Amino acid sequence: MRLSNLLAVAAALLGADVHAEVAKLPLPKSCSGVPNMRYQYTINSAWTVMKIAGSLKQVRTIIWDTEGNMLVQQNTRGISVHTFGADGCINSTNMLISGGGLNHGLDLTPDGKTLYGSSETTLYSWAYDPLTRQISNQKTVVKGMSTGVHSSRTVKVVPGQPNLVLLQVGSNSNLDMAAQQPSTGRACIKVFDIDKVPSGGYSYNTQGEMFGYGLRNEIGFVPDPNGVFWGVENSGDDFTRTENGQRRDIHTNNPAEKLNNLGDPRTVRNAWYGYPTCFSVWDPSSFTNGLKTGQHFVIAPNSSYNDATCNGKAIAPRLTFQAHSAPIWNTFDDEAKNMYITFHGSWNRQPPTGFKVVQVPFTRLADGSYDPVAPADSRTGYTDIFSATNPGSCTANGLTMSNCFRLTAASWDPAGRGLFVGSDSSAEGEIYILSPKS
Repeated sequence: MRLSNLLAVAAALLGADVHAEVAKLPLPKSCSGVPNMRYQYTINSAWTVMKIAGSLKQVRTIIWDTEGNMLVQQNTRGISVHTFGADGCINSTNMLISGGGLNHGLDLTPDGKTLYGSSETTLYSWAYDPLTRQISNQKTVVKGMSTGVHSSRTVKVVPGQPNLVLLQVGSNSNLDMAAQQPSTGRACIKVFDIDKVPSGGYSYNTQGEMFGYGLRNEIGFVPDPNGVFWGVENSGDDFTRTENGQRRDIHTNNPAEKLNNLGDPRTVRNAWYGYPTCFSVWDPSSFTNGLKTGQHFVIAPNSSYNDATCNGKAIAPRLTFQAHSAPIWNTFDDEAKNMYITFHGSWNRQPPTGFKVVQVPFTRLADGSYDPVAPADSRTGYTDIFSATNPGSCTANGLTMSNCFRLTAASWDPAGRGLFVGSDSSAEGEIYILSPKS
């Protein structure tokens, strides 16, 4: 195979465009007109942070077009597009799409020519021109997604086969028992073939193929260089556990939030991850039967369905995180040596937790696959990079935040400035650049 063909294949797997190379930009120390950091923060000594944009509305997702322009999904405001000057600061901002109920999902095909955006119920596509930063030809791709407690809908183009699109819907309650049936179209990720969209769009519940289900709220998922997707899952709240006839409150440190190996959507179908019957342990001290961090448990074990049943049937998480951290987004660095995850922060734990960006070291195994360095039962498999100064004092209820940022989007800058991270605090939507000193 010719070198040019090999590069094209590799670029497709990584979601890159071989026809465009984004010019590098300097990391600015500050940008004129951008308000100061709204909240107090702590930054890891190996990193720097600066605020690149403010006065936005609830930043949820950040992506890049093939010209290096930044597209931002602002909850209910729409999709904005931002260009940069030679100093690395934003020099123009325009609303690409206003309103329309668009609230979270946003992605581009690897060639940069088709844009996807979602509301709570509907996935749309547009033809996109990165040179003019204009859209045209809006189409409904998927419709009829369930409404409920979790309104975010993440969309991801499969980089190695961009006619396939992944679309996620969370549960409609804390314990959505009906979601154990895939036909509900909840707590799952489905695959849709864009080459075969019917007139008026697919029906989410009855069409498409099931990639994975039993995923309570898998808001963030991203491919590694092999095309295997890794997802972060928000688990349940206010849990008690009935064991040996006694009911105990376990909600402060259980169940764990999850990092799931979801597999390759070009081949995997109908994988089950446990919800709404199986949950993962974070703090084993809440249990009396020797369960380890990362293993599954049921809320009320009995003779016919117990912890062992779950651990034999449901796919276990590859790694887990402190309960109630609320992971929202994840992304790999260029060589997939690390994954970076934003923790939105808790609303029902005392003391509160989350409100930070963490780094999860990965390694490439002998068979060429990628995997976290830490074992599955580790509680120290990640490092804080950027966080609220005193997370225990943060207060949150939904998007309402009185004294801390709520971290959401995470996306590496193709111009080399660092990791762009968003906050959807209702007081002010912000975007920061986290940059490693080395």
